[in-house]
Amino acid sequence: MKIDLTKYLSEEIENIMKDSLKATFDNPRETAFLMSFAASARKAAKKRDSYEKAGEHIPPFLIASITRDCNLHCAGCFAHANSCGSTGCSDAGSTGQKEPMTTEDWDRVFRESEDLGVSFIFLVGGEPMLCRDVIEKAGVHRSILFPIITNGIFMDEDYLKLYDRCRNLLPVISIEGGENTTDERRGRGIYQILLDVMGKLKSKGLPFGVSITATTDNLEEITDPEFLGLLRESGCKMVLYVDYVATGEDDRRLEPDDEARERMDQRLDQLRREYDRMVFLSFPGDEKEFGGCLAAGRGFFHISAEGDAEPCPFAPFSDINVRQTSVREAIRSRLFARLEERDMLQEDHSGGCALAGKGVQIGELLQ
Repeated sequence: MKIDLTKYLSEEIENIMKDSLKATFDNPRETAFLMSFAASARKAAKKRDSYEKAGEHIPPFLIASITRDCNLHCAGCFAHANSCGSTGCSDAGSTGQKEPMTTEDWDRVFRESEDLGVSFIFLVGGEPMLCRDVIEKAGVHRSILFPIITNGIFMDEDYLKLYDRCRNLLPVISIEGGENTTDERRGRGIYQILLDVMGKLKSKGLPFGVSITATTDNLEEITDPEFLGLLRESGCKMVLYVDYVATGEDDRRLEPDDEARERMDQRLDQLRREYDRMVFLSFPGDEKEFGGCLAAGRGFFHISAEGDAEPCPFAPFSDINVRQTSVREAIRSRLFARLEERDMLQEDHSGGCALAGKGVQIGELLQ
């Protein structure tokens, strides 16, 4: 049976909003914002439905890599393994082939996405908080929620004030589990820094989430009641689990297989019942429910630091660039359409990405 993806995703967003409201009952300002945003999300869903009826599918999510640069060198980082960035936002995405997107470029992307009915734009990198000017522009677009996937190192007083002023900016701090697991992957002392950052956010009454890369090594630890209890006490309102995608054959064993993902899905159902003041999300999520991978514009697509419209961050292939065209045209990418036509988004796969490791096949579609 063919799924009505637009309707299904809108219902999923409604469920996320209900869970989010439950998680913020102790924070009147955040509850007020979420109620306002929920109304905006319903309006956005109506826009997407109108486009769908006219034969045009608009995804509710977008992933934007606003820089390739990062101050950390985490073990197994896919972005680092597939970029040439160094440090400092002025250097962002210096591939030697294309110039990085400007602040004005990103502001236009946000504005066009808002007009189309996109409800969520994940700001990623590199380290997105290196680009304060882009994040400030994002804060202006109040009908879009911007989760900012950050290592948290640059959480200064000015950023705290910005997040307090613009409640549609949601810091999501990357952590790997407990102290040993986090420091092993991210660097010695990082775990304690993150606890301090969470303390600052909590003391200001600012909601935040955490992003955790799920591997075969840490699956038990990151769903353990002691670890989740610590996050809850620290003020965390959302936990985003992201399946690990290998950067090469040497770390392939870290990718959760079908059995591990099924076990994780069952654990998530249990966590949602036990921790009603926290929101639990997973990426890519249950692809069987979605009728396949949500990349390539089905549920989301990725814009690189240089403006290339790509199926997802783990499939860095593109035939169109948003610097030369609109977001709407990018969604109509010939590559995206061909991936759908060839059923490459519905194929069985190992690891966290349906398209990772299929460079040859995707390259053929670009010819």
